[in-house]
Amino acid sequence: MFTGIVEHLGEVIDVKEEGTNKHFTIKSGITHELQIDQSVSHNGVCLTVVSIKDENYVVTAIDETLQKTNLGSLKIGDKVNLERSLTLDKRIDGHMVQGHVDTTANCIKMEAQDGSWLYRFSLDEQFSELMVEKGSICVSGTSLTIFDVNKGEFSVAIIPYTYEHTIFHQLKEGSVVNIEFDMMGKYILKYLKKMNISG
Repeated sequence: MFTGIVEHLGEVIDVKEEGTNKHFTIKSGITHELQIDQSVSHNGVCLTVVSIKDENYVVTAIDETLQKTNLGSLKIGDKVNLERSLTLDKRIDGHMVQGHVDTTANCIKMEAQDGSWLYRFSLDEQFSELMVEKGSICVSGTSLTIFDVNKGEFSVAIIPYTYEHTIFHQLKEGSVVNIEFDMMGKYILKYLKKMNISG
């Protein structure tokens, strides 16, 4: 379980393929605090640390993960948003995030504003019912509030700190991001559909 508050930017320094899997070697300033078998969010995807050496550690993404997220397109030199799993004594500054990506979205607009940045994303319209105006969403591991929700599109506003300390400064029109919708919203929607009262 995570909060969507990015702790650190890691760097992909090696990518190895093994069958349909990919092993990513990540260089990170928090590597010395990690342990083998620990869960770490990478661009919003929960992956398990399988080995550690000096400042680097390795995680493995299976084919299912590579097909449903943007991890399959990661290459050497790319930055990734990192967050370690939530501890019981930690403040939840974002929202509850599982690290289970629901889909990907495309950046269709990036606009620098007076002291902030506006990004607009599009995704399959089937997910529109999971997006609520002023609700929470996790974009590549970053907990954000969405607005201007309309027919498979939504916008987020990024403050300077978030812009500089996450992968948002690398995003441009055409970039693909990982999306995890609010966990409570997903369960409520499923319950309503089961009860045939979704409207």
